[in-house]
Parts: sequence; structure tokens; C-alpha cells
Amino acid sequence: MSTRDNQITAKMSQIQKVTVRVPATTANMGPGFDCLGLALDIWSELTVERGPFSVMMKGEGGVAASMPLDRTNLVVIAVEAAFEAAGKSVPELTYLSGNGIPYSRGLGSSSAAIVAGLLAGAALAEVEFEQEQLIKLAADLDGHPDNVAPAILGGMCVVVQSELDAELDLDPRPGRWITNQISLPDDLQAVVFVPDVEGPTREARALLTPEVSRADAVFNAGRTALMVSAFANGNFDILRYASEDRLHQPARSTVYPAMNRLIEASYAGGAHAAFLSGAGPAVVALTTSREMTIIYEMHEAARQHNLPGKTIVAKPAPTGAYVAKTE
Repeated sequence: MSTRDNQITAKMSQIQKVTVRVPATTANMGPGFDCLGLALDIWSELTVERGPFSVMMKGEGGVAASMPLDRTNLVVIAVEAAFEAAGKSVPELTYLSGNGIPYSRGLGSSSAAIVAGLLAGAALAEVEFEQEQLIKLAADLDGHPDNVAPAILGGMCVVVQSELDAELDLDPRPGRWITNQISLPDDLQAVVFVPDVEGPTREARALLTPEVSRADAVFNAGRTALMVSAFANGNFDILRYASEDRLHQPARSTVYPAMNRLIEASYAGGAHAAFLSGAGPAVVALTTSREMTIIYEMHEAARQHNLPGKTIVAKPAPTGAYVAKTE
């Protein structure tokens, strides 16, 4: 076989097209600011194919004016980051994003785009990242580890960035991400109220002060520990107390005036826990029953605030992002 034939055979053996699926996520979960997250059974799909550059969007947010269709799109940035991490040049690619995750509502649409792009890029570059490396790449691009960790791992995750290894010179990788998954009951469901208005994360984060009081830090640390222990012990009666927060929800309630009323309505309907999803404006209620009553109460609260929206009922996604198909 000639050298040219070998080159043609090698080119044909390359993956030409890859499809990746990624779940939605709800981050913070009340007190777990930037460290707790939960994957939900709501999925976006990304297909990347070798060919002339173009970006196409369909589904949720497919016509959003704020969603770029050039190389500044998050999926493009993430695919190119995967090739760079693999030490390979980026070919011309065609992108098709099927967004099942509500866009800019606090359900991890940006994190999902980044995770999908990294997985697709890794497949096309024919490299397999370790789980920890994938989380670090995604967190460095997104800045929200509590979204990217459950999007990659599935389920409910605690994620923190280590400083100890660097201080003790135990690990050459500075600031590595440490994750741990939390067991969930099979009958747990999330009732999500998704307002018709967007809530850009950058603007919601700008509302937060750079420093907090010791009392507020202790308040949230205690409730985060209480939430994890409540799931570990199956003691859901204390989840509503574990869901309280002082670090981000009070400030964000100034721009989401219906937030507190939606949370109260969720408890009136029988929810175990309720909180602002990520940076909002969606509100998530966790329940093991009475989801229809919770839906009614949330819609009634939204109606009183003249806030149109929809509800989605979804189970936690036990698995995270995956490559669905290659050609």
C-alpha cells in the first residue's frame, strides 16, 4: 500500500461526527454556594461534525439574541480547548446544538454547553481525559464547579478546590478539584418553576458582596452540613431548614421578587426543600410526593406576582454527560 493510500485510510478512520448529551443542573441548592449541585433529567444534545465552520441552534434559547453563532459560542470555545489540551490543531467543524435545557434560567445551560464541547472535542481529537482533568477544564472555562461536576458525574455532588496539596507540596497539580457524590432516594423528584424571563448569571453574581459576616458564614456552613447529612440519613423532615441561605438568595430576591413567595408556595404544597436554582430565576422544589400540588401552588404564587412561566418535573439524573454516538 502506498503512502498516499495509508494517509487516506488514516483519514477515513478518524471520527467524522460525534453526538454528546449533557444534563441540566441546579447549583447551590440553597446554602451550598458554589459547592453543591444536582444533575436533572433534562438534556441538551450537541453534534459536531468535520466540515465548513458554522454554528446552528435549535430548541430552548435557539433564537436568543444573546447566544452567539460564531467562535465566541461556548461549545466552540470548549471544543477548541479540548483540542488544545490534547496538543492537537483544531479542524474546521460544523456545530448543531439541540438545547433541551432552558437558556439563562439558572439550570446550567452554559455549563452544559462547555461540558458537551469538551466531550465532543475529546472524541474528535481521539483523546480521553481523566475525570478530574475534565472537571478542571470545565471549571476553568465556566467558573461554576457546582454546575460542571454534576453535569459530568450525574447525581448530587459536593465539589471543592484543594489548597492543601499545594501548601504541603503533595501534588504537582495546583488547585485540583475534589468531588464527592451524595446518595439520593429513588423516588426523589424536582419540580422546577421556569419563568419566561432570562436571568443572566453575571448580573446575578454582581449583586453579591465580596465579603460576608462570620455569622452568615457559620449559618450557611451549618445548613450545608445539615443538608448533606439529611440526604445521607434519609431524614427529609429537616431539609426545609437545611435549605435556608444567607449568602446569595437574599441579594438576588431584590431582582427576583417572586422568589421567596415561590419557595413558600413549594412548602405549602408539600416540598421537602426549595431554593433558587443557581443564579436564577428558576426555583426548584424537591419532593418525594405531591408534585401536582406543588405545581399548583407555585403557579398560583407566580400568578400573584404577574410572573408567567412553566413547570418541569424531573428526576435527578443518576449519570452525567456521555458520548451518545460517533461516526
